[in-house]
Amino acid sequence: MAAPSPEPTPPPPQPDVLELTEEMAAPMPEPASFQTIDGQSDVIFTDPAPEPPPPPPVAEEPYRPAPPPREPERSLISNSTSAAVDSAFNSLAHTVLVQNARTLEDLVREMLRPMLKSWLDDNLPSMVERIVRAEIERVSRGRS
Repeated sequence: MAAPSPEPTPPPPQPDVLELTEEMAAPMPEPASFQTIDGQSDVIFTDPAPEPPPPPPVAEEPYRPAPPPREPERSLISNSTSAAVDSAFNSLAHTVLVQNARTLEDLVREMLRPMLKSWLDDNLPSMVERIVRAEIERVSRGRS
């Protein structure tokens, strides 16, 4: 029987601190010199913006007195006639709204119903037939 070989000893742990020596330091590069391609400098120095000129003096408008108050316009009808007309229109509007309590949606629905029926009669059978054919083809291809 062979004797077990001795296990190799692990190397000693390396220290975590890295010591930098002059031999390991990288040489410092020479400062780069800038060259322009077309011989002109890329930097343009401009003078600061000149101050804007002071605003011209505002000429004062001469004093104008307020125009005299105008005489109120007289209406063509008297106040009592105007009140009677307003009352008549209000009663008419109230009567129409109470007797015909239909909303705008009701009127639109009533107007669209015959148009929708006509469109469905013309287009629904062909749409359903086309969709059913497409579905039958899709199902039959899946089984093949």
